[in-house]
Amino acid sequence: MSQVQQLRDESDFDQLPHNIPISATIADIEEKKGFIDYFMFVIEVKTKGGCKYLIYRRYREFFNLHVDLESKYSPEDPERPGRNTCILPTLPGKIFIGNKRDIAESRIPELNTYMKRLLGLPIWFLLDETLRMFFYQTDQDSEHQPRALRRLRPPTRKVKTVKPKMDLFSSPRAEAMFDFRGNSKAELNLKRGEVIFLLRRVNADWLEGTVNNQTGIFPESFVKIIKPLPESDSEGEGGGHTYSCLRCYFLTPSGVDTRDVCVQEALTIEPTYKDLLSRMKNVFKEDDIALNYRDPKGDLIRILDDEDIQLMIKESRGQQGKVKRPVNQFPWELHVTMASDYSVYNTEA
Repeated sequence: MSQVQQLRDESDFDQLPHNIPISATIADIEEKKGFIDYFMFVIEVKTKGGCKYLIYRRYREFFNLHVDLESKYSPEDPERPGRNTCILPTLPGKIFIGNKRDIAESRIPELNTYMKRLLGLPIWFLLDETLRMFFYQTDQDSEHQPRALRRLRPPTRKVKTVKPKMDLFSSPRAEAMFDFRGNSKAELNLKRGEVIFLLRRVNADWLEGTVNNQTGIFPESFVKIIKPLPESDSEGEGGGHTYSCLRCYFLTPSGVDTRDVCVQEALTIEPTYKDLLSRMKNVFKEDDIALNYRDPKGDLIRILDDEDIQLMIKESRGQQGKVKRPVNQFPWELHVTMASDYSVYNTEA
């Protein structure tokens, strides 16, 4: 069982305040120009109570946080940590030479891993005031207008255009809190104050709607919901679900992290090995991973190319009648391991 999962299973976790941060992911980087040009990391924070918000932090703020936490919690002997001490994750070091944008981009995976491990430390550590203030959304953060948030964009290749029936008083709708410029024809352009009529939810972070006779997708963090979509928000033309779910298992020595990953593809899709590997690296925030599936005997089989993907799907369809799945779940599942740990997990699921 992973540290984060173990944390959630302990009764003490239920006693924590709802505003305690439990996960954080870098959504983008933004350049700040002035006497000294620098880049800030745009970070989406999720709290125990389910709240999500954006904060903006420079690398030096990560560095100052780490120095402060080390002074308070690092044990004198790493081999024998004492009470109220813990081994902190490694923060990527300072870089003094190179293109600032490239440096910031290269730090994103390392900082994501750092924040994930930091927020996976023992419960008492999450109550540290310095840590909480780092992830707290200040007035300056809340007033900052987000830009692209490119790393939160849904991996979708097509948008289903729906001609809505307008009812100004009963239709689900939202008000734009910031200007938003779409990066493609699939994305809406929004101006602050505009009312967007909501059509459906694309994923946890993006919605589809219509404004000014244009239909497209946009990030939920840019709007204030006036009337939410119904819980079953997939009532587009022809009904049915607007996205499909892929059941994924991330296997580690400490346990299994199970995810249902939503994708904007039909259940019949046969992805390429490259696309699937790239998506899993993004989902689990790990680069050193391998893809696997379980054959009918329960053995873990490593996937190395497109032919292995085809074999996995073929064998999974052969087992389709034996396992009852939700109608919007892919007939095949994916088992993700660290690349060097293949032999450890070759047992029954």
